[in-house]
Amino acid sequence: MAPVSKLGLWLLLGDEELFLPFQIFPWFRQATIEQISRVEWPSPDHLYWPELDVDLSVESIRRPEAFPLVAKA
Repeated sequence: MAPVSKLGLWLLLGDEELFLPFQIFPWFRQATIEQISRVEWPSPDHLYWPELDVDLSVESIRRPEAFPLVAKA
């Protein structure tokens, strides 16, 4: 399960903890804990939340400044 705060959510990916701030990843702001917790890891650099229809590159979470395009929530 991913811990969630008012600022974002934490994701444990292998041995790495990644923080997804809602300001940068707005798709998760209104999601339920259940929806956030159902994340798939189909490849080393790809995460997918099927209930939210959100696909993210792991690198975009590690270095969001390198991926300036942000979808509107």
